Amino acid sequence: MARREAARLLHRLGPLAVESPTRGMPHSQHESTNRIVNSCRRFHWIPSLQRPLCGPTTSGGIYEGQSSANKACEVQKRTFGSAATHIQRNPAYSELNSDDVSYFKSVLGENGVVQDEDRVMSCKCRLDGRLAVVPQGGNTGLVGGSVPVYDEVIVGLAGMDKIISFDNVNGILTSEAGCVLENLSKLVENEGFIMPLDLGAKGSCHIGGNISTNAGGLRFIRYGSLHGSVLGLEVVLADGTILDMLTTLRKDNTGYDLKHLFIGSEGSLGVVTKISVLTPAKLPSTNVAFLSCNDYKSCQKLLLAARRSLGEILSAFEFMDHHCIDLAMRHVEGVHNPLPASPYKFYVLIETTGSDESYDKTKLEAFLLRSMEDGLVADGVIAQDISQATNFWQIREGISEASVKVGAVYKYDLSIPVEKLYDIVEEMRCRLGDSAEVLGYGHLGDGNLHLNIVSSKYDDNTLGRIEPFVYEWTSAQRGSISAEHGLGLMKAEKIHYSKSPEAVQLMASIKKLLDPNSILNPYKVLPQSVL
Repeated sequence: MARREAARLLHRLGPLAVESPTRGMPHSQHESTNRIVNSCRRFHWIPSLQRPLCGPTTSGGIYEGQSSANKACEVQKRTFGSAATHIQRNPAYSELNSDDVSYFKSVLGENGVVQDEDRVMSCKCRLDGRLAVVPQGGNTGLVGGSVPVYDEVIVGLAGMDKIISFDNVNGILTSEAGCVLENLSKLVENEGFIMPLDLGAKGSCHIGGNISTNAGGLRFIRYGSLHGSVLGLEVVLADGTILDMLTTLRKDNTGYDLKHLFIGSEGSLGVVTKISVLTPAKLPSTNVAFLSCNDYKSCQKLLLAARRSLGEILSAFEFMDHHCIDLAMRHVEGVHNPLPASPYKFYVLIETTGSDESYDKTKLEAFLLRSMEDGLVADGVIAQDISQATNFWQIREGISEASVKVGAVYKYDLSIPVEKLYDIVEEMRCRLGDSAEVLGYGHLGDGNLHLNIVSSKYDDNTLGRIEPFVYEWTSAQRGSISAEHGLGLMKAEKIHYSKSPEAVQLMASIKKLLDPNSILNPYKVLPQSVL
């Protein structure tokens, strides 16, 4: 029966955390916003609205929950800044009812079931139906990957927050998937190691969600993607099978490396419940420089020079245009421009980490001197203490927060060849004129552009000039429409801009094999037409 299958899945997932049933992100768009989670064992039921969350409604009356659905649609537009996808509810899924809730309570206990309304729908249980579930971690994503679309059961993982072990010789961390990234960072740093990824949302995001979305972040240039750092996983499949791949071995060449199927699959193939990850050693020397450049070409040449001259100590190379700096100065509290008199168009933040403070700083200073002599750097400053270094990073990480404070913001996370990366920013400014402010910043060392388009209010005409042009342009450069945020709900139907029909069809075949009833995170990652 459907409820028994779903209950078995939930039961095998162990402790489940309280998560807000609100559709859309629970934060403002600033990715570092913290929130408090409860660690009880629970799941949520969202009563069916019987209409698409952001789709058209039929005339002839207002259904129950119409008002909340309309509000949710506005939250979705406001949060994800992309065209709302009109998705019809899959009629093959069961609607959760009183019998299902009673059964779940018998498995998880009375306190393990949370409903967002006082009454439960009373309707006949369809024993041949299917209950869809949405795995949810810190809910900090920007593409709607962890939120329900209709009446899916939310599987909250915040209660799975135990540290299983830490090997302080090899730097291998094993933990449950609900651990907050910042908490893990503090733990391993106390042991002389660091997490291989660092995100603005580290105070809220979960390591399981990071792995499920293959999150990138600020350390990507140094340590690469999670495909290289994750050693093992435990995953619960759609039928409740526990797939134990929780190895801590650096080398294991026996058969297919199945964990890579689940890294970046956004919970659509299985629910990650435990992880083991290799953590790099924490190096004692860190230096941060904040530089200005006259043009984007200089930024490109500076990146190449940094790779050659700084080599093994280069740990971050971030760029921002002057629109980003101006915005951050106006809207981010407590920051100041390290180069207040500079009228330059671009800014670069470089971080180095190494084992010899004197050697590393001398190396960085020599690199900057050569870069200024070569005309690549117009002005710059090296942080002299932790306070200055923190200020530099707050400017970079505060751009997302600052853009939200202006009003409406359309966010795009693009991977583009470095030499063409800023062209889309200039093209978009030509298309939009004075109707919106276009910001370009991101991880230049990874070819990852964060394109933010800021306006006083959301407007369909503005959106129509942005999409689908931004996706078509990126596709023409053989780029990716999602460098690190994933596809989720907002970009599932746009996957063809980055992947061939054959690749999408193969993904669908894998999905059907592991989740034949498509109950895991429905409407996400893949177009409905291929499932």
